[in-house]
Amino acid sequence: MPQYAGRSGANPTTDVSRLSVTYEGRQRKRLTATVTDLDVVRQQAMLISVELPGTPPGESDRSIDELARLTDTAGSDPVHLEIVRRPAPDSALFIGSGRADELAILSHTLDVDVVVFDNDLTPAQQRNLQKKFGCDVVDRVGLILDIFAQHATSKEGMLQVELALLKYTLPRLSGQGITMSRQAGRIGGRGPGETKLETDRRRIQHRVARLNRELKELSGTRSTQRKSRRKSDLPLVALVGYTNAGKSTLLNRLASSEVLTEDRLFSTLGSTVRRTELTPGEPVLMSDTVGFVRRLPHELIEAFRSTLEEILDADLAVHVIDASDPYAEDQIAAVREVLEEIDAHKIPELLIFNKTDDADPIAVKRLLALFPDSLACSALTGSNTQAVAETIVEHLRGSTVELELFVPYDQPSVLAQVHRDSDVSHSQHNDTGTTITTRVHASRVNDFADLIAN
Repeated sequence: MPQYAGRSGANPTTDVSRLSVTYEGRQRKRLTATVTDLDVVRQQAMLISVELPGTPPGESDRSIDELARLTDTAGSDPVHLEIVRRPAPDSALFIGSGRADELAILSHTLDVDVVVFDNDLTPAQQRNLQKKFGCDVVDRVGLILDIFAQHATSKEGMLQVELALLKYTLPRLSGQGITMSRQAGRIGGRGPGETKLETDRRRIQHRVARLNRELKELSGTRSTQRKSRRKSDLPLVALVGYTNAGKSTLLNRLASSEVLTEDRLFSTLGSTVRRTELTPGEPVLMSDTVGFVRRLPHELIEAFRSTLEEILDADLAVHVIDASDPYAEDQIAAVREVLEEIDAHKIPELLIFNKTDDADPIAVKRLLALFPDSLACSALTGSNTQAVAETIVEHLRGSTVELELFVPYDQPSVLAQVHRDSDVSHSQHNDTGTTITTRVHASRVNDFADLIAN
């Protein structure tokens, strides 16, 4: 982790009274849209984490280091990291008025454009802190939502992110002066006396309702696609894991596909499904899902629920972990927490420690010993990925059954159905019909009971 100037403990003595003069007329910049625009100067960000009693040792350092990576992904440069220890959050300013004054002076000295908190702020706390700092203040939830907004490309992904953003924004609506004046009576204004704030809230609520309808329609389409995949009887492997753990790279390696891969958090937001043969004659479906992160905002889990529910249909969850990350165990816990929230924790799990080309071999050995039956590989170089493919197939064979079926020639529609609904590996024609060797999911053996050869 790079060292940031003034991390944790700066105590400036500049007079607080000059802040209001200094910030007068200062141009405000937004956190968004800087990561992909090379012509825009990146913002300067101050990161603040509040450590409360009961926080495990080292947790604050780990969390704020991850916040620095998230901030960089959002398009801002972290110039100062500050850990504030408090017995309890302040109801008005979260970090207390005295500490807020100190850090406000420091943010001015560093020419900070945005202050990012590693904690969740209430709407009132966020507004009060913005007045105190004289610049944008964003909490962890807002930061992650901002990153998702930048990276969403599919129609469903953009709708999901917009829905999450609107739900996050609704309680934070505020106004002042003329913008809060009463509206004149008019069609659509609900009569005289309605404030601008009330009108904005109503518009957002209408938009939320419309987004929910559109996502429900898309969810129906996704559900139809899942039913079609289940009908094919091909086993489904879901790649899950922390963001930037290398899931898309592993999918590309195993399925010979070309899914976008970047060394960046949340580069993949949609769900990609590829058909491949990990071993000859045994096709499977592999699904790449959105990456997780510690304390993934609940708004995003709800908005992306239809996407995440792809995992529920999986026969095996391949949990990919970045073995080069010193907090790999924390990543595992964070992913399992989200899987439990969507009720996917009962699906068989195979742990894969990725990025061994960049990891400490001793650390990799320790992880493999700590998690029995796990594997280590490098999706980037291909090292040990063949063993990963073979292990996945071995796990899947436990959920499928090989059958030998006999279909008479006078039942051509049945023969077509067998080819359509099962994985046929061998056919042999004789005088009266066709003998077929196929593999089906264990739950569908009874569907072929009348055709099983004696």
